[in-house]
Amino acid sequence: MIKIIVGTNRKNSVSKTIAELYQSILTEKGEQSEIMELEDLPSDFIENALYENNGKHDLYNEFHDQLVDGKKFVFIVPEYNGSFPGILKTFIDGMTYPNTFRNKKCALVGISSGIGGGGIAMSHLTDIFHYLGMHVLALKPKLAKIEQNMSDNLLTNRLYMDLLQTQADMLLEF
Repeated sequence: MIKIIVGTNRKNSVSKTIAELYQSILTEKGEQSEIMELEDLPSDFIENALYENNGKHDLYNEFHDQLVDGKKFVFIVPEYNGSFPGILKTFIDGMTYPNTFRNKKCALVGISSGIGGGGIAMSHLTDIFHYLGMHVLALKPKLAKIEQNMSDNLLTNRLYMDLLQTQADMLLEF
């Protein structure tokens, strides 16, 4: 089962909408997937689940264990201040090092309100995943000016849809 990670804890985010769209693409291709939302992380996990407290927070451990079972991942990566959200980095830092991501595979989808499409954010995240031993799919769609390319929570840009379809096919073969 492919794990789709919504890379922000923002409520009602565009990232979540794109994650749901990606899940529907995978479903059409006959692949099971599960969406994991960082907004569901326990609010106290930063103080009570990291570092010397690793493995001691039951609610965080449930989230952690749900992710660890995955072999392939899709990260929906919104651009925040020229990079990805701090909550995503903190979430990654809470995973068991180095084995959570080692020799696993992932795809990244960048989204932004601006013209970059999250390219720099995905570059930063790719560096981190390479350090952790994760294999990152080369095709990384950059969905720029995302709000202008959506209507009623649907992606209206045909190129963006084609890129997501192509990436999903590549991830299944990866």
